[in-house]
Amino acid sequence: MRHVISLLIENEAGALSRVSGLFSARGYNIESLTVAPTEDSSMSRMTIVTSGSDEIIEQITKQLNKLVEVIKVVDISESAHIERELMLVKVRASGKDREEMMRMTAIFRAHIIDVTESSYVIELTGNQRKLDAFVGALEPELILETVRSGITGIGRGDRVLKL
Repeated sequence: MRHVISLLIENEAGALSRVSGLFSARGYNIESLTVAPTEDSSMSRMTIVTSGSDEIIEQITKQLNKLVEVIKVVDISESAHIERELMLVKVRASGKDREEMMRMTAIFRAHIIDVTESSYVIELTGNQRKLDAFVGALEPELILETVRSGITGIGRGDRVLKL
């Protein structure tokens, strides 16, 4: 089962390496990883997407809590939450393809953020399914390059990951 784990960690050199090392040392895969400083510059928030049984996720959570740099660990996928991912797609856009790319961008509520004579760069934000659907709707030969940020998430309502 897929899990989205959010951590508050100390914003210091080597913290990310120790967290990712914990996963690789135990043979657990990280499907997606995002990390950035929080409103408190001494802390970073890390979002890890991984898969495993409830027992494996419990083991991962316990191991993460043992790391000195880790301040707090929450599996946000255990209750209502919001996930988003950013994708930039460079597509071939010349001739009739220009109009088709503009139409697809509008359908998916994306934005064209760069235009050249032969290409567009399209920015799309949403859940993983939406981004996958956008790529799937494009003709493969029109896609020149794709970059995805990885998932970030936040609990809904009163759930807060904060000290």
